Amino acid sequence: MTTTARDTVLGRIRDALALAPAPDTTVPRDYRTGRTLPDEERLALLTHRLVDYKAKVYPCTGDRTAEVIADVLRERGARRIGVPAGLDEQWLTAYDGEVRQDSADIPAPSLDALDGVVTASAVSCAETGTIFLDGSADQGRRALSLVPDLHVCVVDLSSVVVGVPEAVARLVPERPTTLISGPSATSDIELERVEGVHGPRTLAVVIRTDV
Repeated sequence: MTTTARDTVLGRIRDALALAPAPDTTVPRDYRTGRTLPDEERLALLTHRLVDYKAKVYPCTGDRTAEVIADVLRERGARRIGVPAGLDEQWLTAYDGEVRQDSADIPAPSLDALDGVVTASAVSCAETGTIFLDGSADQGRRALSLVPDLHVCVVDLSSVVVGVPEAVARLVPERPTTLISGPSATSDIELERVEGVHGPRTLAVVIRTDV
């Protein structure tokens, strides 16, 4: 059996770790937790962060959810959309385009044929402008929210918290978590912003202010 340089190096590391005493390490847990803000301030902070990240924000009351979603999809020319299996059907009653329900049997590359996707969300962090998806039935698999060029994400104001510790506390660690802070964007070698490389080019956030 041939031994490579990689095997030798890794073997020495394993030997050193076996001989070294286990470090007595205390992980600091003194970060700020339990912060709160009034609804109006959380809404304003989250909106400011999302707009700064070039997302489109549409606040509305819960009874206008379907109307606002339909307006956003119409404005973006989305005639064929994908939705997770558990999305509230009432949210699409005002939309007159084609709706395709996603499933694990649909190959991810074929999702590129969709004009957009509509999902719910698990929790949002106002301080960082980050929306968390956890793969629940109304949010779907990660590919559904990454492949189509338009993502319409519905956020309930009651699920918006102040900071990251408060957001993480609401998540289930065993669930797959996707973090979204604005539309997908990166910069080339000349620092020119390029959108839509790693996910949707457009993120539209419908914030239901009374839910």
